[in-house]
Parts: sequence; structure tokens; C-alpha cells
Amino acid sequence: MQYDDFRRSDNIEDRRGDEAPIGIPGVSSGGLGIGGLIIVGLISWALGIDPRLVLGGLEMVQGARPPMQQTGGPARPAGTPTDAQGQFVAAVLGDSEDRWTEIFAENNRRYERPRLVLFTRATRSACGFAQSAMGPFYCPNDQRVYLDTSFFDDLQRKFQGCSGAACKFSYAYVITHEIGHHVQNLLGILPKVQRAQQAMGDRERNALQVRVELQADCLAGVWANRAQAKWKFLEPGDVEAALQTASAIGDDRLQKRAQGYVVPDAFTHGSSAQRMAAFQKGFKGGQLQSCPL
Repeated sequence: MQYDDFRRSDNIEDRRGDEAPIGIPGVSSGGLGIGGLIIVGLISWALGIDPRLVLGGLEMVQGARPPMQQTGGPARPAGTPTDAQGQFVAAVLGDSEDRWTEIFAENNRRYERPRLVLFTRATRSACGFAQSAMGPFYCPNDQRVYLDTSFFDDLQRKFQGCSGAACKFSYAYVITHEIGHHVQNLLGILPKVQRAQQAMGDRERNALQVRVELQADCLAGVWANRAQAKWKFLEPGDVEAALQTASAIGDDRLQKRAQGYVVPDAFTHGSSAQRMAAFQKGFKGGQLQSCPL
């Protein structure tokens, strides 16, 4: 993945190195993003715990929680980080801002840029406490993406096929999946889903949650399509690495590792095949209309 041409966003709040806030370990109404599912799956697999017990109550839009009257972390000016990881995140965020601004304009809409918060170990969000173990996630209450970049190290250590430069597009996929949730929020999809889930049982609620997550995968593919058309930034093996990441974090794969069998009704993010297909659908289509809920 070549990203030298990407504009570096200055819409990043760098809280790395701050003292971690005191809170309830692992609890947040902000929920789990794509990274959180990976980390939870790995922890569950290692300990032999059903991942549903770990995931219960943590998903961002599942469970239909009302917005919390909780402020985020201490006010901090935004800017572009100067370290290598910060520069990479700023590049992906910057290009996502540019591409989604174009896409929204094509659909007679205005794109509002989300702020991305970099943190170490834990920080506060308007959705509760953000912790490293949750992985990257999007909080609709403050329109911020929260990211502890140590997650990238975990991804590289734990999954085959993701090493060194080959991981870069996988990292970009993870970030733009969370940006996809912001797109859903701007389009009114997340609030609509939350309202609908209030009247649903667990099976229906999970099924709707899967559709939300697959749409975010598809929207990550839309960004990749537009960025490729603009910059020709992809290198051989990049898409395959991202698809391998999507495959590795499918609910079926994680459940099989954790408990030896698969429970489709408990899926919250979709199967490996569904996740790969959703990303490819957006990557081939390159339009908002390519990703219906």
C-alpha cells in the first residue's frame, strides 16, 4: 500500500501517553468495533470462553441503549501526529475525508468529518470508557473514532499473512470500517437501527446487527475503490491481505476457535464469507448505493 499521496488529516486528537481514566474494566456503552471483535475472539479462544459471554452488552448499536450524558476525554487541540504510526493513521483518515466528501456531494449531501482519537490503554469517550481490549470503535454520541494503535501490533502478531508492509491495507480496512459507521450515522442508519432493536428479541437484534456491520465492511470497500481510482495506491497482495483479515474475524471462525462449534443466531458481525463478500461488493461498486442495509 502506497499512501505518500494521501493528505494527512489534522483532525486527530492525540491522547497517547495520558494517564488512563479509572473505570469499569471492559465496560463501555460505546461498544466493540471490528478490532474489538478480533481481540475478544483471541481472548475467548485462549481462555476457552464462549465469546458471546464476553461480547454481551458491549456492541455499539446492539441493545438499543439511549445516548449517555457523559463527556469525552479532556479537551485537546487536534493536529497531525509526527510519529510513523500517527502519520499513517492521519493519511488514511485524510483520504477517507476527501473521498467521502466527494461521494456525499455526488448524493447532494454534506460530509461531516469525524474526529479520530489516538489513545494508550484507556480513555474517556461520550459512549463510556474506551479501552485497548475493545479495539478500534466508533462512538456516535461524539462522532469520534477511538484507536489504540497497539491494536495493529496485535493484528500483526496473531494473524498469518499480515506482516510488515503487507499489513498496511489491513490496518486501513480496520480504520475505514469504523469510518463506515460514521457514514451510517450521518445517513441516519444507526439511530434507525437502535430504535428498531428496542422491539426485537435477541435473534432478530443480532441479525440486524450483522447487517449493520456488513454494510460498514462494504463502505470500507467503497473508500478503497475511490482511493484506488484516484491514486492507484494498492500493491499486489494488499486486497488479499485485507480479505484474509475479514475472513479471520468472521463470527463463524471466532466461534469455531473458541468453542469448537458455530451458533449462527449469535452472530453480530457476520460470517467470514459474508465479511469478505461485503468488502468486495463495495470495492467493485464504489458507490453509496452499492451498500444497502
